[in-house]
Amino acid sequence: MSKTEHPSERLDPAIARSLPFAIAKRALFLPAWRNEAGRLEVWITGQTDPYILDQYRMESQDPVKPVLVARDRLLEALQRVHQEHGVAVENVLEELPPSMLATQLAEKPDLLEADDDAPIIQLVNSLIIQALRNRASDIHIEPFENNLIVRFRVDGLLHETLRPPKPVQAPLMSRIKVMAGLNIAEKRLPQDGAMRVQVASQEVDVRVSVLPGHYGERLVMRLLEKQGERTNLGELGLTEAQLAWIKTRMTASHGILLVTGPTGSGKSTTLYSVLSAINTSEKNIITIEDPIEYSLAGVGQIQVAPRIGLTFASGLRSILRQDPDVIMVGEIRDLETAEIAIQASLTGHLVFSTLHTNDSVGAVVRLVNMGIEPFLVSSSVDGVVAQRLVRRLCARCKERFTPAPELLRGMNGEISPVIPSDAVFYRPKGCPACMGTGYLGRTALFEMLTMSSAIRALIDQRASDLELHRVARDEGMISLREAGLVKAAEGMTSLEEVFRVTQERIEVS
Repeated sequence: MSKTEHPSERLDPAIARSLPFAIAKRALFLPAWRNEAGRLEVWITGQTDPYILDQYRMESQDPVKPVLVARDRLLEALQRVHQEHGVAVENVLEELPPSMLATQLAEKPDLLEADDDAPIIQLVNSLIIQALRNRASDIHIEPFENNLIVRFRVDGLLHETLRPPKPVQAPLMSRIKVMAGLNIAEKRLPQDGAMRVQVASQEVDVRVSVLPGHYGERLVMRLLEKQGERTNLGELGLTEAQLAWIKTRMTASHGILLVTGPTGSGKSTTLYSVLSAINTSEKNIITIEDPIEYSLAGVGQIQVAPRIGLTFASGLRSILRQDPDVIMVGEIRDLETAEIAIQASLTGHLVFSTLHTNDSVGAVVRLVNMGIEPFLVSSSVDGVVAQRLVRRLCARCKERFTPAPELLRGMNGEISPVIPSDAVFYRPKGCPACMGTGYLGRTALFEMLTMSSAIRALIDQRASDLELHRVARDEGMISLREAGLVKAAEGMTSLEEVFRVTQERIEVS
């Protein structure tokens, strides 16, 4: 048997995939390359079973040349070639008998090892693998009268991926519900569950939501990649001025910093970035969330559980007895939570939280409308951030264009002063790298409300959000629409994308 300590760098993915992933991983044996002499080079390690090598040599049509490699190198190459190739969902469906039931429900530690499981299990695994490969954040499985529709949410927008036949519905739903620890017999009530899966070296948390519908249960899987859980503040899309603004408020000794926006606007990512930036051994940081999306080392995180009485309000009240320096409340949903958060800030705690409002000034008005006294809002809230996510233009295929002047004019008929006179705009085109959408990835737009003395006085007077917005604009606040126009003028996103996610405030005299 010929071995060498200096293996060839060559690796043919097609040859490597000729041996099933599970077998190659267990045997530590990988067909790698057919060399110029016609011999098939196979990678082995010091732990490879010689019996496997002899058996492969007897079954192979080509002479076999063993090549000794490091175990870690073999496993990394094995995972890479199989993950890049994935499993074609359409091929799995072709093999799926219409009357198949999900009888084999045992979970595998690694989804790529499930090459010998039932087709319905392969289908579920393939959907997750393909969604990760497409950078999807959610998988939607929606039943209709004659078929199912599977859609992936990529960069905030849904794209139809697959239309499985109707008989697939029952076993598919059952398989996912079992993986998520849900009751497969319950089809009349909504259910929520979670599971953790591993694809090669990638660990993914999956939140599952099931909702009864007219033609069966609708199911949504939210994919949370553990490797991407930490986003640096500098990677959020903040300008230098905005970064300085948020650093000032996140290092304060007390007060409330609110982050607002609709669902899916990146509020949690912003708050996790802030917490990671201030997370030191000198600070006691405690959060209460619903749900806990990512684990932060050194931070005490509490999951709300309303069924047993652990709500945001009751949990926050208990947190105050734990001597915290910084508190993060996942969302202020009611008057009681708002009151406790404000009292915490007034007694020397720094509080971060979110609200579902359309813009920054809407957050302070919402607190007043909840029943909080205006003077408590003005004295406790230190700043409000409103944000949206816009898709980034694909750098490979974006094309330059000159927009019509009316596109850049606001409701007052004037071109926004934030747009430079020499601005160059781009629009999406589409290429294989961005799956034909013209966009690849996302960035955030921010609107930041500074609690100046004039703004605080207006809050005390119960001023309307229009008045607050007008004064904030006079003091230099950049609106979400203007922040988007700046990004478009820098060639980062398109005008149509900015107009899609933002709207101008209509002021009526």
